[in-house]
Amino acid sequence: MLRYLEEHFAGQRAKLKVIASLLRLGIRVDIKGKLYCDQIELAPAKVARALEVDRRVVIETAKEIAGNENLMKVFEGMTPIANVSRAAKLLGHDVIEINADPNSIGVVKKVSSVLAKNGVKIRQIIADDPDLYPEPKLSIVVEGKLPQKALSSLRELKLQAISLK
Repeated sequence: MLRYLEEHFAGQRAKLKVIASLLRLGIRVDIKGKLYCDQIELAPAKVARALEVDRRVVIETAKEIAGNENLMKVFEGMTPIANVSRAAKLLGHDVIEINADPNSIGVVKKVSSVLAKNGVKIRQIIADDPDLYPEPKLSIVVEGKLPQKALSSLRELKLQAISLK
């Protein structure tokens, strides 16, 4: 998908920045070219300010999405998700951050198997899309504190990096 977007918006860096951000944030675009975070309409000027682009670029990008059948298929179904990893400590949970080769297969399975064997309940798993994030990571929020034995077992998996947040 990102390749299609890069081709479609070739030479239009500001629009590509907007569209990549809309994807990353799960911002929906309706048939009129309006932007939404779930059911909350977003003001193009405020989106532009946050992305450090001109508001007209945001408006034009949204209208271009609305006028393109392929882009609309993607953006009309977008939804934001609650990523609780930054607030996990306040909720009494630990967060495991894993850097691994984004092309490797089975990382989530290996990690979740280790956690299950150690009786650790997973609250949330979020894997960054390597096309949207330059340094993608896998964030796993676990209920309560991660036992040292589980952390040791995770380190035995020989992934690029594992850290406890």
